[in-house]
Amino acid sequence: MEISAKIVKELREKTGAGMMDCKKALTENSGDFDKALNALRLKGVAIADKKSTRNANEGIIDSYIHTGGKLGILIEVNCETDFVARREEFKELTRNLAMQIASNPDVEVIATDDISTEMKEQVKEFESQKSDLEGKKEELKNQIVEGRVAKTLKTKVLLEQPFIKDSNITVNELIQQNIAKIGENIVVKRFVRFTLGEE
Repeated sequence: MEISAKIVKELREKTGAGMMDCKKALTENSGDFDKALNALRLKGVAIADKKSTRNANEGIIDSYIHTGGKLGILIEVNCETDFVARREEFKELTRNLAMQIASNPDVEVIATDDISTEMKEQVKEFESQKSDLEGKKEELKNQIVEGRVAKTLKTKVLLEQPFIKDSNITVNELIQQNIAKIGENIVVKRFVRFTLGEE
C-alpha cells in the first residue's frame, strides 16, 4: 500500500522517530496512524528501558523565567556524554521540562520513589479530615482516603504529569521518546522553583 510522505512526516513530528522507522511502522500497521504511533512508542519504551541502567553524568543546568519575572525554574538534566548535552534536542527537552514545572505549582518531586513518608502522612491527614467522610464505615472511609491520597500524590510527581505540549503523553513518556531518539540515558537530576517573595 502507498504510504504518503505527509503521514510519515506527521508521525515523525509526533514521535521524534526517524523517517524510515515511521514509514516502516505505518507499513507494518497497514497505514493505521494510531497503531503505528503506539508501535513506535512501545519501541521507544523498550529502548529507554535498555538504556536506563547506564550512567548519566553529563548534561546541563538550565533555567526558565516565566513572563513577568515572578517565577523561575532552575533544572539539572543529565545524559551520558557532553556531545549529547550540546545537541539542540536535548536543550529543547530541558527547556520543556523547566516549563512543565513552572506550569504546575503542585509538582514537588521528580519520581514516585521521591515521595517522602512525611509527605504521604501530611496528605493522608488532610484527606482524613474532610467532612464528607463523616458517618461512613471505617473500611469504606479508608478506601476513599487511600484513593484520594494516591490521586493527590500523583499531582506532585513531575514524571506522572501530562506533558503541557501534548497531553496524550506523560513527562516520563516524553523523556523515553528522547532517549530512543538521542540514544542515551536521560535523567532529571533535580530542580528548584523560585517564586518572588517566597521564603
